[in-house]
Amino acid sequence: MINIGIYIYDCAEVLDFSGPFEVFSTAARICENDTPFNVFLVAQQLQPVVARGGYRVLPEYDFSNHPPIDLLLVVGGVHTDEMDKSDVVAWLALQATNAKWVASVCTGAFLLAQAGIITDQSVTTHWEDIADLRRQFPALNVQSAVRWVDEGRLTTSAGISAGIDMSLFLVSKLHSKPLAEATARQMEYDWVKSNA
Repeated sequence: MINIGIYIYDCAEVLDFSGPFEVFSTAARICENDTPFNVFLVAQQLQPVVARGGYRVLPEYDFSNHPPIDLLLVVGGVHTDEMDKSDVVAWLALQATNAKWVASVCTGAFLLAQAGIITDQSVTTHWEDIADLRRQFPALNVQSAVRWVDEGRLTTSAGISAGIDMSLFLVSKLHSKPLAEATARQMEYDWVKSNA
């Protein structure tokens, strides 16, 4: 089973974490042969996180008690405060070192870059933040007009709903395309299978 830890924080974009959570938990639920994914939310502290729009969510784990993470997924939102938290940046760097795969949704790419997890790879983010990502981290090859970018161990997506498309892609990559298609069908979601 693949442990998928989704990092959330105050002012995170709701669909950035709820969308991927729904994808991986649905895939695990409908998979007939096994339970391929164990997805959970991790925050800096074990207390309610107030996401965008006042959406309150209680993470299952904090930095001190989460299981080993195989796929680290970092979400976007109002990310600038997180970039200045040295303990958050250090935790992300450590988890990325130990994880087999790393992904981001939306402006989560800024946190990966701040932690030195991405340095010169091809990546993407929300269309509104493309210019800022290029300016702040000029060594990155920031792609525009794509839903996600797959760099093998690293996958980044554009904004908000694009994280669902990327997560379905990751289901197809880490398990099978039929499970990804069945998951999209179960969710009644029109999966954009191309990253363009």
